[in-house]
Amino acid sequence: MKNSSNPKPADKAIAWLQTQLPKLVLAPSFSIILLFVYGFIIWTVYLSFSASRMLPNYEWVGTEQWERLWNTLTWQTALDNLLIFGVLYIVLCLAIGLLLAILLDQKIRLEGGLRTLYLYPMALSFIVTGTAWKWFLNPGLGLERTMQEWGFESFEFNWLIDPDMAIYTVVIAGVWQASGFVMAMFLAGLRGIDNEILHAAQIDGAPTWKIYTRIIIPQLGPVFMSALIVLVHLAIKSFDLVIALTGGGPGNATALPATFMYSYSFTRNQIGVGASSAVFMLITVAAIIVPYLYSELKGSKK
Repeated sequence: MKNSSNPKPADKAIAWLQTQLPKLVLAPSFSIILLFVYGFIIWTVYLSFSASRMLPNYEWVGTEQWERLWNTLTWQTALDNLLIFGVLYIVLCLAIGLLLAILLDQKIRLEGGLRTLYLYPMALSFIVTGTAWKWFLNPGLGLERTMQEWGFESFEFNWLIDPDMAIYTVVIAGVWQASGFVMAMFLAGLRGIDNEILHAAQIDGAPTWKIYTRIIIPQLGPVFMSALIVLVHLAIKSFDLVIALTGGGPGNATALPATFMYSYSFTRNQIGVGASSAVFMLITVAAIIVPYLYSELKGSKK
């Protein structure tokens, strides 16, 4: 005689399905990520040590492609441009974002509308941003022509076609795009600060500037770090903004590592050199993000 307390096979199947269903649902997407993200990363790393040129070639040549990369003048120009663009982009986004957040935190009227207005550029793609700024900064179409038609005939603003200044037009467009997002991060941080501490400082007679420099801004340290990580990541992989705004020109004046990688991989038939530059960018981003993620994970376990 069977024991009535033993579960039926159908109940066992349902219980097994309930346990395994999340794994079964996630398995296809997990497999796709493994193949198309990490699989192609490994493939790209191998190509950077191969004899690949116009097509992938799996002959191992050691560090030959890396030596060619670092002996290429355009790569050196791209790194110099990345240094200029990255430093100005990050510093200006942080400064403008913090200033806007402090202004909006004063409980001013129309705060909701202003917050949406500042965040709107982030809703646009970098292609749209680059195209809009290209029209605005074009000497024959935008700001310069408008000012001259208004009577300021000696007005000139030709940075877009000036090899020495073109990289700064990329900075302007990038800062305009990302400052609102940084502002939103700082505003959320400001709203999370304990008001009792601020009231105590005000009762003690501390001036406003000292409250911000000694109490508020130091407590925004985690927000600064999060914004910095996001901006560094965006700066290193910047591609579509440059392509839409300047196309990397004039000459190579606005070339960045991402545009270099695309150019050498798909138009100059130098896949090995392009793969080396892509791996370098990956290493740079990983060197910044992995320690941050490790510290965050370590902190959450405490």
